[in-house]
Amino acid sequence: MYIDILVAEIGSTTTLVNGFAGINTDSPRFIGQGQAPTSVLEGDVRVGLQGAVSDLARNLGVESVEYGEMFATSSAAGGLRMTVHGLVYDMTAKAAQAAALGAGAIIKLTTAGKLSEFDLEDIRLVQPNLILLAGGTDYGERETAVYNARLLATMGLKTPVIYGGNVQNQHLIEKIFREADIPCYITENVYPKLDLLNIEPARRIIHSVFEEHIVKAAGMEHIRDMVTGNIIPTPGAVMEASQMLYEELGDLAVIDIGGATTDVHSVTAGSEEIAVLQTSPEPFAKRTVEGDLGLFVNAGNLINMIGKDKLQQELGIDMDAVMANYKPIPDTADQFKLTERLCLEAGITAVERHAGHLRYIYTPRGRQTIAEGKDLSVLKYIVGTGGALTRLPHHEEIARRVADCNKNGMMLYPKPGKLQLLFDNHYIMASLGVLSKRYPEAALNLMKQSLGIA
Repeated sequence: MYIDILVAEIGSTTTLVNGFAGINTDSPRFIGQGQAPTSVLEGDVRVGLQGAVSDLARNLGVESVEYGEMFATSSAAGGLRMTVHGLVYDMTAKAAQAAALGAGAIIKLTTAGKLSEFDLEDIRLVQPNLILLAGGTDYGERETAVYNARLLATMGLKTPVIYGGNVQNQHLIEKIFREADIPCYITENVYPKLDLLNIEPARRIIHSVFEEHIVKAAGMEHIRDMVTGNIIPTPGAVMEASQMLYEELGDLAVIDIGGATTDVHSVTAGSEEIAVLQTSPEPFAKRTVEGDLGLFVNAGNLINMIGKDKLQQELGIDMDAVMANYKPIPDTADQFKLTERLCLEAGITAVERHAGHLRYIYTPRGRQTIAEGKDLSVLKYIVGTGGALTRLPHHEEIARRVADCNKNGMMLYPKPGKLQLLFDNHYIMASLGVLSKRYPEAALNLMKQSLGIA
């Protein structure tokens, strides 16, 4: 059977392949999905990819599948591990961090100011795939970024560096890394002037550098034997899909409650009313990753947050018995009860952390209200993606309770009953994010089909 396009999602444990037909027509179609264990750690990504393609063929009831093009997203082998280094944490370091997270990175270390010997040791321990160096507004402070570049260049690492700091330093920093034989990529300043974020150029170049260098990673060397199109980090692909969907639907947030983390992506400029109260700028498209909120890897942490005794009483289950056989994909009634309750806790907590809040401060002129963090007050939609929010039996009820969590009104988030719910029913949002790089109209059409709004 011939399929126009396959998109692979190469995860840390599982490789998925989604098939799409009619890409160059007005009626693109999602054909089906196959999966197989990821084989990157075994030394050859092609084994898992071919296994997923074979599984797709079995699911379609055909002997074999041939394809015209293959795209891919990857979070295998630890995902896109980055370290981020800026001048002042609340300014350039935070802006660089937002750019890296939006691109789909896992940020292993963030520093502000001049690097110390201990920072350098931490970088060596992390062994990042990419380093993002920033610092100084344009035509502002120059010394720190140059100092940090010289230290990074002497570490002996050949990790690619992206520089997104003071424009005056570009040629010098490029020269420092060129002489050290370290790949260096120059992009626009992520914080060009006070109270202005400019993270989109850095986000795009992170994807480009990731695609260029991922093919050299252990186990991924032969990925180009099968993958002919773009390769970007899986969370970055979800952000691409979120921004594509924003152009169609308006202000929205996408929530993915996974086995190890809970990711929230929001695309909104917020309200003018809140803008005058905000104390610092926030990115238009923002991603947060909650590494302590996962339904399997971090189930114990979520249980501790709620309380084991409280869960046992609330759910009417034997917690010890359930946890003795707890699985990533629940297969008993009691496991489903627990997983759904943990899913609710993870979703509400992640949204509370992602959204900004109103806060009162007291000044000589009396009490004033300020807004801190991302303004989600004008959101129209919550989109559920990932296994939990598309496959659990009560996923709609869970999502509704997450959507209605602003009970006290102090979150920069809509009041209960205001948000509409949408679900990525085909579980293809990441695939469509990378597909949108080449086929934006088809990707949007397929996204709307998955959400049930075509």
